[in-house]
Amino acid sequence: MGLRTPLYDLHLALGAKMVDFGGWDMPLHYGSQVEEHHQVRRDCGVFDVSHMTVVDVQGADAQSYLQKLLANDVARLSEPGKALYSGMLNEQGGVIDDLIVYLCDWGYRVVVNASTRDKDIAWMQARAEGFAVELRERADLAMLAIQGPRARAHVAELVTAARAALIHDLKPFQGLPEGDWFIARTGYTGEDGLEIMLPAGQAAELLNELVGAGIAPIGLGARDTLRLEAGMNLYGQDMDENVSPLAANMAWTIAWEPSERDFVGRAALQAQRADEAQPKLVGLVLEERGVLRAHQVVRVEGVGDGEITSGSFSPTLGKSIALARVPAATGERAEVEIRGKWYPVRVVRPNFVRHGKPLI
Repeated sequence: MGLRTPLYDLHLALGAKMVDFGGWDMPLHYGSQVEEHHQVRRDCGVFDVSHMTVVDVQGADAQSYLQKLLANDVARLSEPGKALYSGMLNEQGGVIDDLIVYLCDWGYRVVVNASTRDKDIAWMQARAEGFAVELRERADLAMLAIQGPRARAHVAELVTAARAALIHDLKPFQGLPEGDWFIARTGYTGEDGLEIMLPAGQAAELLNELVGAGIAPIGLGARDTLRLEAGMNLYGQDMDENVSPLAANMAWTIAWEPSERDFVGRAALQAQRADEAQPKLVGLVLEERGVLRAHQVVRVEGVGDGEITSGSFSPTLGKSIALARVPAATGERAEVEIRGKWYPVRVVRPNFVRHGKPLI
C-alpha cells in the first residue's frame, strides 16, 4: 500500500482506477483517459495533486538562501503573489528537481514534485546551513488543480465572494492567499486554470462541490498527455540529476545575471554553455501510424543518435508525439525505431498544443 492523499476514499467512490505513482496511490482515470483529456481542453476538469510537496521558506535570509539554491533568481519576484519556475541543481548542473516558488508577504512558498520529496527536503535543509532561514513542510495542506478554459469561471461560481474576486483578478503565474486558502493561476496542462492549496480537512468537501457542479475528475493518464502536448517536462523522464537544464529545454529558467550570484551548479552550467555539442530537447511528430514511447532510439542521418524521453498518442492532434533528447545539429527530420523498424518523424519545437490550439 502506498501513501494516500486525503481524497483517496473519494477517488474510489468516483470509480477511479488507482495506480502507484512515486509511492502514492493515485487515480489513473475514472473511466476514459481520452475523454478526460478532451474535457480539460474544451471545458475544465479537477485533479488531485495533494501528493505534491509544499515547503514554506521564512527568515531574514530567505531571499539570499533561495538565490543560492535555485538557478532562477527569486529577486525577480517584485511583489507578493508573483511566481517563477526554476530548476534546483546539484554541483554538476544536474536537475535535482523542478519547482515553482511564490513570493508571499511572510516569505516564500515552494512546491516540489511528489516523487522527489525526501531528497528535495534533505537537499534544501543541507543547503540552509549558514543562512537565517526556516523550512516548514506543509503536510497539513491538500492541493487541487482545476484546469481548462472555463476553470476559473466555474470555480468562481462556487466559492465565497472574496475568493471569486481573487480568482477573477489573478494574473498568470500569480498566487495569493484568501483566508486559509492559497489560490494560484498556475498549472501543468497548457490551459488556463487554478491550483488551490487548502487545509487537508477541507479538500473532500471542495472536490465534492466541484464534481457536483459538473467539473469532471481527471486522472494521471490525461494529466500526462496534457502536459506532453504542452511540452512540459516530467521529472524522472525528461530530466533528472544527470541532465543539465540546458539539455532539457530549461535554459530560459536560468538567471545568469547578476553575474556575481553564485547559485549551486553555476560553474558547471557555464562550462556546458560553452560546449557546442550540448544535446537539446526537441519535439517529434510521427506522421505515420504507430506510437512513440520513452527510450526509443532517434536516428539523425549524418549527425548521430538520440532518445525519446516522453512519448504518447496526442488526443488533440490525433497523432503520436514525443519529447526527445537529440544531438545539437539535428535538423527538421529524423527517424525513430519502433519494434525493429525505422519510421520518419518531423522535428519541431517542444510544445505542440497551447490553450487548445495546435502549434505544429
